[in-house]
Amino acid sequence: MNDTDWPLYEVFVRSKQGLAHRHVGSLHAADDQMALENARDAYIRRNEGCSIWVVQSRYLVASQPEDRGAFFDPSEDKIYRHPTFYAIPDGIKNM
Repeated sequence: MNDTDWPLYEVFVRSKQGLAHRHVGSLHAADDQMALENARDAYIRRNEGCSIWVVQSRYLVASQPEDRGAFFDPSEDKIYRHPTFYAIPDGIKNM
């Protein structure tokens, strides 16, 4: 077995200043631990990251751009997600 037969992993890194992980690249690895260590070696430089996630690409599920209308349009029907129609009582700070 060579390294191209190994599973493909997606790598997500959270910077010390960030609140969310962001996708930084992909790599092949024999197992999860190797993927984590290789991700550290390949994508973390100058002590800039504080957290790494690796996940096998086969486990990622994503929406497709061509399905954008049908997939995201139902969210406009849910007005409770953006409660702009509620009256704020006096004495409550509007943040």
